[in-house]
Parts: sequence; structure tokens; C-alpha cells
Amino acid sequence: MSAKDIAALIHPAIAIAFVFPLIGMVVYFSLQTRQRRLAVVAGDKSKIPPTVGPEHLKLGRVLSGAVVGLTLIGLAYPLFTKISANQTWNDEPLRIGFVSLIYLATIASLLLLYRAKPKLWRGVFASLTGMGLILLGSQPEIYRRGFEWYISHYYYGIAAALLMIFSLAIVQDIYQDRQNRWRTVHVVLNIFAVLLFIGQGFTGTRDLLEIPLSWQEPYIQQLYEQQCQTRSCTVQPDEASESQPSG
Repeated sequence: MSAKDIAALIHPAIAIAFVFPLIGMVVYFSLQTRQRRLAVVAGDKSKIPPTVGPEHLKLGRVLSGAVVGLTLIGLAYPLFTKISANQTWNDEPLRIGFVSLIYLATIASLLLLYRAKPKLWRGVFASLTGMGLILLGSQPEIYRRGFEWYISHYYYGIAAALLMIFSLAIVQDIYQDRQNRWRTVHVVLNIFAVLLFIGQGFTGTRDLLEIPLSWQEPYIQQLYEQQCQTRSCTVQPDEASESQPSG
């Protein structure tokens, strides 16, 4: 595999090795926390240790940042590889500069969201982080699978990242709300987030099967150009590919 192929695997590798196991731990601690809380409300003695709540909070904050960071990595690969391959900065220098600034600003907004305490600033930095993801994802280099948006890995990922940003922004409100309204919102939205994560597992696997390795790309391109899905045809490497030295 080439360096480009290895770079393409960074996003799924981090998802499989780190983010998905973390999702499992956060869901486990959330169920334990809820069971303990219900037992305490009912006046029963729970065998679940009181540490499950702080552990759920700590891992949940890590998960939120990991999901947003993974989304940024997933957006960075097609953005910057296609910009480099097409030398887009020659034709659209202002847009490329804008995209670079938005990418850095999104990272900064996420870091500041972790440090923000007042509700106003949490809302500001959460909004800036979410807007940054949406602006980056709206660039023409990003493949969004708009013709099948309902099973799009991109849309599932952006939706999950926005939910994680929202959860991170309301953590303090959850613990300050005596009527548990924010807690209910948190539970409902994160049940939906878990469904999105499951959907990402399926759509991400499908997309990996559809993305060719770099040496396969000229053959795949010929398959589409000759419409081999509708008739029998033979594909051969073009002269430019043959003249390039291997490995």
C-alpha cells in the first residue's frame, strides 16, 4: 500500500481501536449509573458502587472529544488529499485559506468548550465547533452520498458529532437541574447517538469496500467510463500508468 492508502486507514483504524470500545464503556457506565440512581430513589441499597457516576462523566467527556476529533480526521483526508492532487490553491486560494482557518478554528473551539464554565460561553464554543464541522463538510472535496443521504456515513457522522458537542455543552446543566429535564434530553439524544454509531459501523464498512486502493483507481475509472456494469468489457492500465515505475 502507498502512503495515501495508509493515510486513508487512519480514520477507520482509530474508530475501531479506540472510539467504538469507548462507546461500549460509556454505555455500560450509563446503565449502571441509572440503575444505581433508581435504586437510591426507591430507598433500596444498591450493590453498584457510587464511582460509576463520575466514571461515566469522565469517559463521556473523552468520548465526545474523540468523536469530534475522529470526524475532523475523516474530513481532513479527502479535503487535503484532493486539494493537493488538484492543486486547488492555484485556482481558489481564498477558499483554501478559509478552509484551513476554519479547520484550525474548529479545533480551538472544541478545546475552549472543554474549559468554558459559563452557560453563554459553552453555547458559543459549542455553536462554533458545530458550525466548523458543517462548513468543512460542505466543501466540494467531501463525498456526502447525497443521493442516499439516509444511509450516508457522512451524515451519520456529522449528526453524531453534533450530538456529542451538545452533550458536552450541557453537562453542567444536567447536574444543576433539579427537575431532571436536561437529564431526560441527554438520555433521549444519546440513545439516538448510539443508533447513529451502529449505523456508522455498517456504512463505514460499506464505504471501505467501495474505495479502491491507489493502484486500483485507474482500473475502476475505466470500469465507469466504459459502463462495464451494463455490458462486458476489458480494462487495461493506460500508458501513463504503465510508464510509471512501480513501488
